[in-house]
Amino acid sequence: MNFLTVIGVGFLLGMRHATDPDHVIAVSTIVTRQGSIRNAALIGILWGLGHTVTILLVGAAIILFNLAIPTRVGLVMELAVGLMLILLGILNLTGVTQWVTNRFTPGAGDEVIHSHIHQHGKYSHTHVHGHRPEIHMHFNDSEDKWSSNPIHRIGGYQLLRPLVVGIVHGLAGSAAVALLVLSTIHDARWAIAYLLVFGVGTIAGMMIITVIIGAPFAYTGRRFGSFNRFLGTASGLISVAFGLFIMFQIGFVDGLFTAHPHWTPR
Repeated sequence: MNFLTVIGVGFLLGMRHATDPDHVIAVSTIVTRQGSIRNAALIGILWGLGHTVTILLVGAAIILFNLAIPTRVGLVMELAVGLMLILLGILNLTGVTQWVTNRFTPGAGDEVIHSHIHQHGKYSHTHVHGHRPEIHMHFNDSEDKWSSNPIHRIGGYQLLRPLVVGIVHGLAGSAAVALLVLSTIHDARWAIAYLLVFGVGTIAGMMIITVIIGAPFAYTGRRFGSFNRFLGTASGLISVAFGLFIMFQIGFVDGLFTAHPHWTPR
């Protein structure tokens, strides 16, 4: 297998890996609260980065040191995905996600904080303010440019959440990816290079997915508020249901909660 084949196969399989149902459902619960396609794309990239970091670290350890993950440990890693999906779904359904988003996202809610441009002869400046008593902000032009940065505008919480979700998903899938690589690529350096390219493909695939999912929410957010809320509720219910399904599969079918567990990395 030559280098170009490793690059091509790894990238394509990484993109396909991003379409796994649990991955799509998890990011859907996050993207439903975004008001722009650009923010949705950034969330996909961050999820992919978290996923890639875990895949690369755990996968490289398995490849380089020939580590064997115990059955129960592997099942617990996959169970964590089900628990996370249930938590994300509940947070969406109870409105906690929206509250935290509004609370910790700079400028969340156009009805709360907005800006006006004032002209003074040849010069102009932007005045950012809100109508609630506790809100009082006045930025100069350089601050306005800084606050228009998408990373600042989304806020730390919004950036951290998809990163953590991606890390959990990567932890659950790292063993399967590493074992697949070991069965086809026997050179450790090429195997790790494959993992890296696989991660890049996953980032690209998830960015595309979040843009596709986020587009209707960005469109309906301002025009059809009730329909947007319905979509958000639906994503929460699906997340909880799929999380419960994963927990049942791992706990009873694969035997984590029984005396004789069996685990096939997938």
